[in-house]
Amino acid sequence: MYTQNQSTVTEFILLGLSSDPFIQILLFHIFLVAYMITLTGNFLLILAVKTDKRLHTSMYIFLSSLSFLDICYTSSIVPKTLVNFLSLRKSISFTGCAVQFFFSLFLGETECLLLAFMAYDRYVAICIPLHYNMIMNTTVSFRMISISWLTGCVISSVDTYFTFSLTFCGPNTINHFFCELPLLLQLSCSDISALNIIKLVGTTILLFIPLALILISYIRIITTVMTIRLGRSKAFSTCISHLVVVVIFYGTAMFIWAWPFSSRDTDKRVAVFYAVITPMLNPLIYSLRNKDVQKAIRQLIRAKKDCS
Repeated sequence: MYTQNQSTVTEFILLGLSSDPFIQILLFHIFLVAYMITLTGNFLLILAVKTDKRLHTSMYIFLSSLSFLDICYTSSIVPKTLVNFLSLRKSISFTGCAVQFFFSLFLGETECLLLAFMAYDRYVAICIPLHYNMIMNTTVSFRMISISWLTGCVISSVDTYFTFSLTFCGPNTINHFFCELPLLLQLSCSDISALNIIKLVGTTILLFIPLALILISYIRIITTVMTIRLGRSKAFSTCISHLVVVVIFYGTAMFIWAWPFSSRDTDKRVAVFYAVITPMLNPLIYSLRNKDVQKAIRQLIRAKKDCS
């Protein structure tokens, strides 16, 4: 994946979100609670979709895939962050940083594409409802999900290889709570012009193009919904949850990757939203606005109580 022998740096120091011991203990408990809610909420959503045959449709297949993605994504960042909150030496090995970098980038990029495919699914359901079952069958849904994961994996593999093939000869302090590309580039003593081009291409493919597809889908959806006299609110209500998730995820991602005037202290605080808050909120947002999901989760909990 990379060639560590080019660097004299064997570990990185993560400054985290605060140097105040009291604030670190407080953040530890906040992150721990958020992480447990993320795991519980997303696992419940996955089990609800799996066990309820009425939810075996494209919309819920995408939703369960998003839940699994959120579990993996937050797990690539939060456990190490929790350890560092309680550690005097907040370090991560060169290899550990590379692994964390790969998985956080891979899963984040996959979510960008998955949200775009979910927007397309809602577009077909509302704008072409008579052909929905033909266009968005389960086979097509699984193919879209596979494309999301494969594309994210390939591009993040390229980014990881070139990033950790750079020479890191010091300093080794990262002003963040996990390993992110912009900060690693600042620490390298190699020529990073080629990697900046790769970063620009990757950002365009996995951030701007999916966002453009989402905007086009929702413009078409809004246009169609405005022509409906009966059931207008019901038609658009199926999109609200997805739209809220898109705004939170893309809003914070665009701030980090596309806003040139932000400070590093601001960046790491904003990163809390897409690394910790968004994975926790996603199952809550989707279940609170979806009666079918609520019913499936209640049946799941009731069945668990009956078994015990």
